[in-house]
Amino acid sequence: MAHLSPRASVPATVPSAPQGAGEGYLRTRRWLHEYFDRTAAETWATLTSDRPVSGIRATVRAGRDAMRHLLLSWLPTNLVGARVLDAGCGTGALAVELARRGADVLAIDLSPTLVGIARERAIESSVRGSVEFRSGDMLDPALGRFDYCVAMDSLIHYDAPDVRTALDALAPRLAQGMVWTFAPRTPLLATMHAVGRFFPRGDRAPRIVPLAESAVRTTVATALGGAGWTVGRTQVVSRGFYTSQAMELTLTPRRS
Repeated sequence: MAHLSPRASVPATVPSAPQGAGEGYLRTRRWLHEYFDRTAAETWATLTSDRPVSGIRATVRAGRDAMRHLLLSWLPTNLVGARVLDAGCGTGALAVELARRGADVLAIDLSPTLVGIARERAIESSVRGSVEFRSGDMLDPALGRFDYCVAMDSLIHYDAPDVRTALDALAPRLAQGMVWTFAPRTPLLATMHAVGRFFPRGDRAPRIVPLAESAVRTTVATALGGAGWTVGRTQVVSRGFYTSQAMELTLTPRRS
């Protein structure tokens, strides 16, 4: 087993815009950079640690742990030789688990602060593969091609057209599949988000955009279906104040 080592630090600036990104995507990205890199960086570091948290945040932590395990269960247990993009890696727990399976992981996040935390936490982790932590935009084509992409709760903040932009940008660079999450549209969640009361004021969540599963399936079919992408498994994970829906996208190569 190899051990991960720290990488050079990165500047705390908003990365350059990916080609084809609309104003909605860029506006949300600027807000996310500010929120996760400055406003809530310490809160997020605590939430993703084993330190004590409030009852509300404990349910979010439990939900995120369950979602991470679910997404991992949909990927091969042996990823030796596979290149994986962790799109929106946060503090790095998922990236390290992928590397333990043998993957060579490029873990990227808008927040240099969270990337720095991820890098420090990963030091001396025993892995078969490798992890490169990087601050930047997950849609940047310069990141290259991958076998798989994992995007856990990194697209839940974007409106439907921007989610389509993201899928359009990621899918052509993947050889096998993608597992990702979106906020499912239910009457209760839609109402909570619409009035900004998903959390009490002291534990307020960042802006989340609920999407109907039927709309997500239509987006996949219209945007990616011609390239051989189909929806596989999908499952909602709900733990108290955490609700997110996992979806598997699989690529069936077209016959020549």
